Amino acid sequence: MTAKRKFSYRLAPWLALACLVVPMFASYYYDDMFSSISYLFEDASLTALGWDSAGYGLYTSGYSVLCVFGGLVVCGILLDKWGVRITGSLFVGLMALGAGLVLWALMHGGPSSLKLSYAGCMLFGLGSEIAGTAVTRSIARWFKGGSMALAMGLQLAIARLGTAFALVLAPRLVPVQEGVYSLSQTARPAVVGMGLMAAGLILWAIFVAMDARRFPQREDPSGEESFRMKDLVKVLGNRNFWLLGLLCVLFYSSIIAFKKFAGAILVPRFQMDADAAGWMVSMLPFSTVIFAPLFGLMVDRKGHGTRWMVLGAALALIAHLLLAFAPAGVPFWGYLAMVFLGFGYSLVPAALWPSVPKIVPDKVLGTTFALIYWVQNLGLLSFKLLSGKLIGGEGGPVRVELMFVLLCVLAVATALAFAGVSAKQPELGLDRPAGKDLL
Repeated sequence: MTAKRKFSYRLAPWLALACLVVPMFASYYYDDMFSSISYLFEDASLTALGWDSAGYGLYTSGYSVLCVFGGLVVCGILLDKWGVRITGSLFVGLMALGAGLVLWALMHGGPSSLKLSYAGCMLFGLGSEIAGTAVTRSIARWFKGGSMALAMGLQLAIARLGTAFALVLAPRLVPVQEGVYSLSQTARPAVVGMGLMAAGLILWAIFVAMDARRFPQREDPSGEESFRMKDLVKVLGNRNFWLLGLLCVLFYSSIIAFKKFAGAILVPRFQMDADAAGWMVSMLPFSTVIFAPLFGLMVDRKGHGTRWMVLGAALALIAHLLLAFAPAGVPFWGYLAMVFLGFGYSLVPAALWPSVPKIVPDKVLGTTFALIYWVQNLGLLSFKLLSGKLIGGEGGPVRVELMFVLLCVLAVATALAFAGVSAKQPELGLDRPAGKDLL
């Protein structure tokens, strides 16, 4: 292989990654477009939509419904059978379709707006999760034996930049005003989101063309047997799978459910305006833009992934303890909590997701990722609904934070259990650095 061709071959994964991150950026933006302005839904009389906090909680929980009731698992199996090009294309399209239905409902309002938005969020959620699974599966294949943790960290960082964009942009698109917010005002974040979806569709198509050229004969170059249904039973019987899945649901629920109600928690707890609260919570995704790739590179080069999971879960616990018990009306404690939560939000995923290919064969990797996302969405569905109920009334922000503290305590315990697995099963290489050829 000539030097020029070798350089092109080594550059191709990073170009593919550049295409993959845009649909995920759009997905994260759309999922969090109301997070920093969730106070709009504290009272049904504030918007022409007529949603209250319970209705908003119902809408956000729709993301996980189809994922929980079998859709994510079935589609994960399809991913291993059909590959990322076919399955990913179907569900990137479904993600955009669901987002479009939500936008239509927001623009037209009426008594059925919540039901239509809920249905759209269900389609969007299933599409997003399978698209995310396809992206993760693709990164694992394109970067196998190399900078996998770094690539996954970069993908995660840029995707979460979509969340940061939503948190900062939404209060400017829907500024605080006197009187009722119109349908068009409330829908502004969704209009921007659909533009991002369109860009994501275009770049996904470019990736599919690149993937077909890189792997023209088959999508799994590992040479293993193809996926069979009995492989699903083996995954479900894998204790390590359940530990990772449990850590995933506990840790992510303590952060994602928090983000959905961040404005309703931070504004009364620290007596700040919505714009300041948006900037405060935006520290989470902005911090991951910097630290997720760095921590991913650290995991690649130094190993010790399970230790970073324990540390990250512990930092999230400290953050929620501050949000629950720090003196009210002092924004400093909120900012400090976001620092701890941002570090934890970078550390745990940087070590968790590259661990998945180490505990299962390549031929069931897509199914395994989908199953972990299924467990995660089961928790998110429950905790988003519960958060919507707890947040209402006097003392609601503290009540919901106590729930997040409990989740983090359990996450730390699960991470410690997984670290014990690494010590007892060194052949898995969970704490081993990646290969030397990282770039």
